[in-house]
Amino acid sequence: MICNDAQLKFSIFVINQIAQTVNKPTAIVFNSLDESGILDDYIIGCYDVLHTLGREYLVEDITEFLHDRGVTL
Repeated sequence: MICNDAQLKFSIFVINQIAQTVNKPTAIVFNSLDESGILDDYIIGCYDVLHTLGREYLVEDITEFLHDRGVTL
């Protein structure tokens, strides 16, 4: 998916926050989000809504989404 500068920065922020929370390298978090489709379909696709939410909620929401899709970090 093609994204604009704001969506790219937001995606990087989310990946880094999840990586810090689960204590995993950012590359592993990125690969998990990318391979599961969550990066394109949810984080970038729903940027307009997601970027208004707080860090803790975002991390919790996306890690639950990963879990629901059977992805473990």
